[in-house]
Amino acid sequence: MEKQRSFSIKPTRLWLFSFTISFSLIFLIFFSIWVLNLPLSTRQDPHLHFNTTTSVPLDLKPNFKIQTLSSFHRNYSATQIENSILVGTHSSRVENESQISNISASEGISEKESEPKSVANSNSTVLFGLKNSTFFGNRSTKSETVSGVLHIDSGKQQQQQNASFPLYKKLEGEASSDIVLKVVNNNKVCDITKGKWVFDESYPLYTNASCPFIDEGFSCESNGRLDKNYMKWRWQPQDCDIPRFNATQMLELIRGKRLVFVGDSINRNQWESMMCLLFGAIKDPRKVFETRGRRITKEKGNYCFKFVDYQCTVEYYVTHFLVHEGKARIGGKRVQTLRIDTVDKSSSRWRGADILVFNTAHWWSHHKTKAGKNYYQERNQVHPRLDVSTAFGKALTTWAQWVDRHVNPTKTQVFFRSSAPSHFSGGQWNTGGHCREASQPLPETYKGEYPDKNMIVEQIIGKMKTPVIFLNITGFSDYRIDAHPSIYGRKPGSSSRVQDCSHWCLPGVPDTWNEILYMHLESKRRKSLTN
Repeated sequence: MEKQRSFSIKPTRLWLFSFTISFSLIFLIFFSIWVLNLPLSTRQDPHLHFNTTTSVPLDLKPNFKIQTLSSFHRNYSATQIENSILVGTHSSRVENESQISNISASEGISEKESEPKSVANSNSTVLFGLKNSTFFGNRSTKSETVSGVLHIDSGKQQQQQNASFPLYKKLEGEASSDIVLKVVNNNKVCDITKGKWVFDESYPLYTNASCPFIDEGFSCESNGRLDKNYMKWRWQPQDCDIPRFNATQMLELIRGKRLVFVGDSINRNQWESMMCLLFGAIKDPRKVFETRGRRITKEKGNYCFKFVDYQCTVEYYVTHFLVHEGKARIGGKRVQTLRIDTVDKSSSRWRGADILVFNTAHWWSHHKTKAGKNYYQERNQVHPRLDVSTAFGKALTTWAQWVDRHVNPTKTQVFFRSSAPSHFSGGQWNTGGHCREASQPLPETYKGEYPDKNMIVEQIIGKMKTPVIFLNITGFSDYRIDAHPSIYGRKPGSSSRVQDCSHWCLPGVPDTWNEILYMHLESKRRKSLTN
């Protein structure tokens, strides 16, 4: 009996033990599935931290290829330096004599999984990436992890003209060249410079009839251009939307401030665009006037327009090179020279501005600057011959030293706009070059070259103490061969056969440059509200 009782008990114990183990395993499996299916926001902090060892919820591979900001679908050779963005990745930083970093990585950014959604309707944040590019000179192999890109705060989103402006703030140690706006949309990184031009009947934002500030050289419709389609193209990023320009909000952003554009006639192009965009929000035109009573003409000049209701000024100061154009005696005669060691004489007027937008590039391609013969001057020495790239770098260094010496970064935001592309076919501006026949943007398959001047500007900015935002408009503007004045930069009946394929019709492409400037300023304001 004893054996029989023992025999009957063992199966029962085995059954209870098996049941307990099975139930525990089933419970563990269901609990694990439940945890994994929780929304992302309940499992992690909503901030993105970019540290030396980075964990970023952006669906990125551990190492990725830094995307070219100005090329979109373009491929540049190893000698054509990419305009890069770091998004919290481990990248190799190579130091050279000029202390500028070189980025290298191996994998690609993951593409979007669905159609882009409006930023206003998604949980989006704005990301300003740092510029880190390879530049000239001998390079060592010392490498380190580049960190300190940005720390993103997901703030309350406010719908405003089909877009929103989230908050952002820099991390400690961020470099001074902070260049391109990106949007994190549903955990996908959106580079706003990567996209295409789309036809939009709701554009333009103003007309030559509604804006009295367009001078003859940019007023293509007034000068007889019949097709209007060039006004109706809107830049559409690949994975998100950017906000439509809000003139009232922009005026609030510059209330009581000085917005100053400094540079060549391409910067005047952008300044006139800004004037036209802002004027659309003014109810009484008499409350916008030039402080010295000057009228905008095709001739060069400096302008300061006051918006009375907002107690702000929007100003433009012409300087072709940012450095001083002067004269020196060579042999028995005085000749024109460019003082690449002395900032332009109008610099006293730039001081005290709240927002500074600089540019130079256009005039550096002219014959005298390219030849460099008895033209570039430093102190009392006129160089018999100097390479234009070397002279450009020296001039930009002079400008950078002025900014570091005279600009208070707690008061003034500094921008430097990249070079705007020209589209001459069959020659240059003075040798029969033309673009009149273009009526559509170039196809997305078009591959342009990244200008050397942009690379030099980025190198100089990267060494500055003062934070400078590099507004890289080169790539997406390069598609717009149709948007130049060509023969419509002068009144009908003019005897001149020269076509303008460098400047831009207004309304037109510079409006997009100002939309990006506006987006940055508004994002900056929202960031300041959290401090």
